Amino acid sequence: MAREELTRLTGNGNGECGKDDCPNVYRTASGSIVVQGDVSTAFQPPAGEGLVEIPEDVLREAVRALGR
Repeated sequence: MAREELTRLTGNGNGECGKDDCPNVYRTASGSIVVQGDVSTAFQPPAGEGLVEIPEDVLREAVRALGR
């Protein structure tokens, strides 16, 4: 899936990162969520999965963008 196929929910000019390429939340066409953030080593996830760490304000912005 290409980034152009995702709807960006966060980082659209507000907040610490503005429009830069930093922690963000995206929605796919099927309605699932894709999260971009710093790689976390908190624990070893199962094969095929990964952990990312994003600031709380990014999640709050995503919830507002979803209208919830």
